[in-house]
Amino acid sequence: MKITRYRPLCRTLAVSSLALGLVMAPAFAANEGDHPIGGEEQRYEGAPSTVNPGDVKDVVSPAAPKISAAEFEKAKKIFFERCAGCHGVLRKGATGKPLTPDVTLPKGTEYLKLFINFGSPAGMPNWGTSGELTPDEVDLMARYLQHEPPIPPEFGMAEMKATWKVVVPPEDRPKQKLNDLDLENMFSVTLRDAGKIALIDGATKKIVHVIKTGYAVHISRISASGRYLYVIGRDAKINLIDLWMKTPDTVAEIKVGLEARSVETSKYKGMEDKYAIAGTYWPPQFVIMDGDTLEPKKIVATRGMTVDTQDYHPEPRVAAIVASHEHPDFIINVKETGKVLMVNYEDIRNLQVTEIEAARFLHDGGWDSTQRYFMSAANKSNKIAVVDSRERKLAALVEVGAIPHPGRGANFIDPEFGPVWATSHLGDDTIALIGTDPEKHKDNAWKVVRSLKGQGGGSLFIKSHPNSSNLYVDTALSPHEAISQSVAVLDINNLDKGFEVLPIAQWADLGEGAKRVVQPEFNKAGDEVWFSVWNGKEQTSAIVVVDDKSRKLKAVIKDERLVTPTGKFNFYNTLHDIY
Repeated sequence: MKITRYRPLCRTLAVSSLALGLVMAPAFAANEGDHPIGGEEQRYEGAPSTVNPGDVKDVVSPAAPKISAAEFEKAKKIFFERCAGCHGVLRKGATGKPLTPDVTLPKGTEYLKLFINFGSPAGMPNWGTSGELTPDEVDLMARYLQHEPPIPPEFGMAEMKATWKVVVPPEDRPKQKLNDLDLENMFSVTLRDAGKIALIDGATKKIVHVIKTGYAVHISRISASGRYLYVIGRDAKINLIDLWMKTPDTVAEIKVGLEARSVETSKYKGMEDKYAIAGTYWPPQFVIMDGDTLEPKKIVATRGMTVDTQDYHPEPRVAAIVASHEHPDFIINVKETGKVLMVNYEDIRNLQVTEIEAARFLHDGGWDSTQRYFMSAANKSNKIAVVDSRERKLAALVEVGAIPHPGRGANFIDPEFGPVWATSHLGDDTIALIGTDPEKHKDNAWKVVRSLKGQGGGSLFIKSHPNSSNLYVDTALSPHEAISQSVAVLDINNLDKGFEVLPIAQWADLGEGAKRVVQPEFNKAGDEVWFSVWNGKEQTSAIVVVDDKSRKLKAVIKDERLVTPTGKFNFYNTLHDIY
């Protein structure tokens, strides 16, 4: 898959606002208080679903316009590749509006054709006038949307166990580390479109090994012991990699659904490495597995009522999961309902789940510096939910900028306001600094103490390190080439000074391509920071290493195996939640 696959999701609308106001706005305008969907968010949320359209049964509705079996198959494919990310697999609405027959049938085919062709002020792409869909395809989708949404198959214990494979049983694995790799300063690098990860040594900057995984690995997590690496792809495949082997490789694997984003392992003292957990987008559920074999033990659905309107939602996707340091809990973000679930894994047969009402569209987040408070972005609500993992309750909801997307966020000491946690945003150019010390800096706690300016919207990750005085902010999804190919860096000790721009893609010297710069990641020592320069699958990509103190180029990692590198996870920092 080439990087250009994101391009149609951020097209500028090709018709005037007057025309859209007269023709489109009344039916599909955003609700009062909703934030319009921008190009940066479309690029992020609108990525193709990994649900296989061929596995979804057709549901032809008698009251809807005629559609042949072949047309239905084609329409399903278009919808899952281009629409499901925003509107949901079941078309019940997520980032985008609901597109179920009760909404679409009264509008009729001609109206829907105009909507699909021209887009909407709320951010619906102009699929027709952009040339991404032909007139016949626009007509097809207008008819398809008036039929009942086809429902993908469920994925329960039988389906999971059919995919579960233990390649090397625990008793046959090494009893001690058989390699001389410095695992604490190793990086797991996602090779997104190759369906692989690369293990790169932090000192030599050389690829140690490339391991085949699921498609588009979303995250890598290290077990509490530091021995195992868990990676999960967007296709819901998990690889368990034993880092003690002479050459680290997969020792167990499983597919836990049709689409997923998150995996984590137990970290509480006395229960290290006992369990792993994964959350899926489809079906909407999470599964607890044995930590050393990935054998599925407990599946829990997340379908339920939303926190605001108390309406039933059939597709509340599981986003981020973190492991508590305070209790034997997994903390789970349920996106569409806006709930944070604290799942106690001491006794999974009698599972105890604490449900915390936060805000809708929970996505990613990370710990404050004390690792007590989970700072979770409710991106479409423009809020950060602060969850007290010790007391198992909501500590605060903090209003921030448009569509916060912090990754794990960044912790540092503000010279005026004390300990803070920072997030950047997809929807605007601000950087919010939230006070995180309710004991020594009570007046600043759970408030935005500073709102800084960055390069622009489209930011996915922000990062610092306890040994660094710098704060790095990427803008990988900005529609402006100069911004998406560089990063902003701010001096923590002089935040009023503004930011310096580092031309990361220029330093990589790759030639043609989008060259999006994404995800700053520090090495263990915190004296250098790595950036992915993400190009198309058929183009050259790279990783650029910057000296943190001087902010100067230190190294460029180029290798023909570095195909579409995106996320990078330093083993030590990931294990110890350092960011």
